[in-house]
Amino acid sequence: MHPKQAKLEEKLQRLCDELDSYLEDRYGKLYPLHPNRLPRGKAASGIYDGLFSTGTMFTLGYGSVYGRGYIIDVEIRTLSKVDPEDRERIDADAMAFLERNLKKVFPRRELSIVKDGPVYKLIGDFSLGAV
Repeated sequence: MHPKQAKLEEKLQRLCDELDSYLEDRYGKLYPLHPNRLPRGKAASGIYDGLFSTGTMFTLGYGSVYGRGYIIDVEIRTLSKVDPEDRERIDADAMAFLERNLKKVFPRRELSIVKDGPVYKLIGDFSLGAV
């Protein structure tokens, strides 16, 4: 992986870590944890503990009207049935958080969040400049 690509993805991961913490603060007690999950703050990374696991995954976007981008993944780690209204509220709050913070993390990039079928996707300028 090119160093500029690695730096871009590190920034995305830090933003997702901040999102994870935000969601844990607001909704972390809403459902019981999956039995395999540690309580919040007990693992080396928020990806592995607490109720939420957040991240991004690059997609070339074949079959999408938006094309390539990063799928935004917000998983609720519980065995309980998640109420669809709770899911909608959490997703809306998560996307609003990301939209508020995108310009702070990527001040010189034109990025936006779109609903692409059943998933949310970060799209826009992911160019690496002169490599």
